[in-house]
Amino acid sequence: MRAVIQRVSHASVSIGGAVHSAIGEGYLILLGVCDEDTAEDVEWLVKKIANLRVFNDENGVMNRSIIEVGGEALVVSQFTLYASYKKGNRPSWFRAGSHEHSIPLYESFCAQLGEAIGKPVGTGEFGADMQVSLLNDGPVTICMDTKNKE
Repeated sequence: MRAVIQRVSHASVSIGGAVHSAIGEGYLILLGVCDEDTAEDVEWLVKKIANLRVFNDENGVMNRSIIEVGGEALVVSQFTLYASYKKGNRPSWFRAGSHEHSIPLYESFCAQLGEAIGKPVGTGEFGADMQVSLLNDGPVTICMDTKNKE
């Protein structure tokens, strides 16, 4: 799994011109799934993101997790995180997971992250044409890949 985690002041995802989900302070997470990903990848990524200390403490130092600040999360499926761009100029998506494999892992990730942070997670709609709006705070943007855990 690949995730792009952005610390945001607010974020939303719209589908067909209507806001589907919106959050205040927290994380906008773009999540890509490949066919090799497993439930263990979901668990590792949820734990890492929930405990990531990138929110400011009372001294202005990035030392608090999303749990500690009571932040929210919005997770948007993003198969393009698995783009292959080595040949030519048009990316291919052969490394992205199939819908049958990816949707259950995406849904599991959202549910487990919601449990970890103690509040429901906003979502996009898997496979939909979505418009994402955000105000990146910092900016803080971190990329994670469960195939590079060390």
